[in-house]
Amino acid sequence: MFQLPFPVRDANASGAADPLGDLPEWNLDDLYTGEDAPELKRDLDWLEQACASFAADYEGNLESLDAAGFLECVLRNEKISQIAGRIMSYAGLRYYQLTTDAGRAKFMSDLQEKITNFTTPLVFFTLEINRLADDHLDRLYAQNGDLARYKPIFDRIRAMKPYQLSDELEKFLHDLGVVGDAWERLFDETIAGLEFEVDGEALNIEGALNLLTDPERPKREAAARELADVFGSNVKTFARVHNTQAKEKEIVDRWRGMESPQQGRHLSNQVEPEVVEALRNAVVKSYPKLSHRYYELKRKWLGLDKMQVWDRNAPLPLEDNRIVGWDQAQSMVMDAYTAFDPRMGEIAAPFFSKGWIDAGVKPGKAPGAFAHPTVTDVHPYVMLNYLGKPRDVMTLAHELGHGVHQVLAAGQGEMLSSTPLTLAETASVFGEMLTFRKMLDGAKDDAERKVLLAGKVEDMINTVVRQIAFYDFECKLHDARRGGELTPDDINALWMSVQGESLGPAFEFMDGYETFWAYIPHFVHSPFYVYAYAFGDGLVNALYSVYAEGTEGFEEKYFDMLKAGGSKHHKELLAPFGLDASDPAFWDKGLSMISGFIDELEAMEE
Repeated sequence: MFQLPFPVRDANASGAADPLGDLPEWNLDDLYTGEDAPELKRDLDWLEQACASFAADYEGNLESLDAAGFLECVLRNEKISQIAGRIMSYAGLRYYQLTTDAGRAKFMSDLQEKITNFTTPLVFFTLEINRLADDHLDRLYAQNGDLARYKPIFDRIRAMKPYQLSDELEKFLHDLGVVGDAWERLFDETIAGLEFEVDGEALNIEGALNLLTDPERPKREAAARELADVFGSNVKTFARVHNTQAKEKEIVDRWRGMESPQQGRHLSNQVEPEVVEALRNAVVKSYPKLSHRYYELKRKWLGLDKMQVWDRNAPLPLEDNRIVGWDQAQSMVMDAYTAFDPRMGEIAAPFFSKGWIDAGVKPGKAPGAFAHPTVTDVHPYVMLNYLGKPRDVMTLAHELGHGVHQVLAAGQGEMLSSTPLTLAETASVFGEMLTFRKMLDGAKDDAERKVLLAGKVEDMINTVVRQIAFYDFECKLHDARRGGELTPDDINALWMSVQGESLGPAFEFMDGYETFWAYIPHFVHSPFYVYAYAFGDGLVNALYSVYAEGTEGFEEKYFDMLKAGGSKHHKELLAPFGLDASDPAFWDKGLSMISGFIDELEAMEE
């Protein structure tokens, strides 16, 4: 959605055989060199022995350990997590490169089963921690500062104490986890294997979705209708996956005594339910002044009486339609990162030069984009499906922000480096904002500024409004599933119940759009993940306001926040910036930035 203020190659230019340039691929050798790598066998053998000896040494004995002994126990547990994480990172990344390859799927599944079997004896660890008296760990922390570092981890574990089951049931659920993973794999393999034909061209899902941003409206419509047809043909499979996953979650939540389907996610995100509710309510209340108002502007720009779903991400009529080559995308993002702080550029540089990014669209490759942190003694890997759209530049900026965050947090060690999802989106959205602001500063005239602003508003609506609508859909889905099996039509109706509300009266919805819930991976892999995007966007908007005010020492505070990883609560992390996410006005501050951009766009029309 952006007109980039730097040279890009025209996709239709003569002699431009590959307008994207040389797209990087992963080099996974830093994890393992192959399925038969001796280091992989060595680590599997070590892991099996380490898990057995850990259980033998500590099961039933945690209460008797002194501070030094407890610290040794924690460090051994952390090392086990690191080796298991390295193994599964390698298997998972290879799988996502080619999800349709049966050999890679089997390799990942076999390793997952082995690690599940190896680690089943460790289930006692968190259960026994939660049986310790409330003041027991406090006494140990007071005796050993190195152990006290891990207090946030144990606080998180003990937050699950009210929902803990018997040792036997916890071990059973641990072993049963591979069955739930199989449903996720079915979803991934089904999505990756879908074929779409648009104007005689065979496409995978990434290619088909990409056509929804095509400048030619008939092409967008053809893609939307083909997506609807293919989703409709497979909707029973997707409905079965969602029914099964939601029912499994309902059973586990019921046995644990969870107050709501969302409670587990809130606990893992270390965020209070009322904070999420305040975010959700603030966004829904803002639909009319955000998405409704913006899409009415876009409807006029496109010269339409009503917008269809294939117009939502359409380029603007005055927008340049050139392809952004990989080298130019890299330069733009790196320039923005380095301008903020040279250290950020230095951290980002190896991603491009050392095989830490897999960028190209390939048959069988998983759709979407992500940054996977692997383990703290290696480095993250970024996956993209780069097609040269200006929005893909924003995706690069986003995922690279995750990568920078993960590199900085690695110093906390395996147990403390991982951030809750609500904070995990901070550096990624901030990276996008830095890139956007640099582009906006370089706009050569009002027309280019208008395109940039419109593009940013659309991205923010997709990040905030669309994700909160997704969250409401999930809430409705899980509530409805508690009343019994849901037919595809039932799920379709729930999906449509949030679409009109969030997008507004500028839209009509074609027959078939009701199945577009089917391809969203977060619903299957990470229920209720999606509100983290809106949380992160609101948080970053507030953060950026502090930065734009020229607050002294902002960069150092920002790096300290990223380095903290998961060692601090969001209240503690935001306090140095004078921000508090538990204050309902906090979310209005972030939403007002989006509204302000729309104000500027409306003023340009006058």
